[in-house]
Amino acid sequence: MPPSDAPDTEEPQAGEGQPQIVFDKVVKRFGDLTVLDHLDFSVEPGERVTLIGPSGSGKTTILRLLMTLEKITEGHIQVAGEPFSHMRRGSKLVPASEGYLREKRKSIGMVFQQFNLFPNMSVRKNVTEAPVHVLGLPKDEANARAEELLDLVGLGEKIDAHPTQLSGGQQQRVAIARALAMRPDILLLDEVTSALDPELVAGVLDVLRQVAETTDITMLCVTHEMAFARDVSHRVLMFDKGRIAEEGTPEKIFEDPEEERTKAFLSSVLDNGH
Repeated sequence: MPPSDAPDTEEPQAGEGQPQIVFDKVVKRFGDLTVLDHLDFSVEPGERVTLIGPSGSGKTTILRLLMTLEKITEGHIQVAGEPFSHMRRGSKLVPASEGYLREKRKSIGMVFQQFNLFPNMSVRKNVTEAPVHVLGLPKDEANARAEELLDLVGLGEKIDAHPTQLSGGQQQRVAIARALAMRPDILLLDEVTSALDPELVAGVLDVLRQVAETTDITMLCVTHEMAFARDVSHRVLMFDKGRIAEEGTPEKIFEDPEEERTKAFLSSVLDNGH
């Protein structure tokens, strides 16, 4: 087994025709627990891929690796044809530095289960803070972008409110606007409706459907909302024990799954009213 800082294969060069995201034999362990087990998968530019499967099957870990909140144990991740988990040093790959990761992460936005808004800042400031300080956007431009995005998520009139004055569903819509304000190439969605009251879920999912329909952003989504997965996804991956048990179009996975594990999971989720 080669060490994780040694390149295993010839790398494709960055350029046209490259997948947006590539996981190449990625292993993630927490102590003795293997959460991702030599995972291979890729996502094309503009593709919307939904990850489903039981809790603990590794879905959220994939998003956390792409947000650089975790480091891989073995293997490589590429984003936009460039090394992501590693960086080039001469002719070989070495684990990526913090500065390298910070630069690469600018192309990736994430919306979490918890909204993670800054409670002491207005909605406007929550949405403009990162574009101004991370991207160096002029304040006027960041403000115009914030107004446009808050209109998109149906909260234009709340731009000067504070998060504590908003419902959970409204806060999550602000979080979506905040992620989009960075103009990411990739949007990661981690169970974005799981912390919401049931009557607020539809509004948030409608906003995400609109984003899917009106942008060419690449979306990687972890959800238990099967109707949403069916509506917005180009492809659905069923995870079990850190591996892909089955993948296919939403029609294939939801209407004609082949694997018993997929059938059992869908049966349990759909029986619970999702």
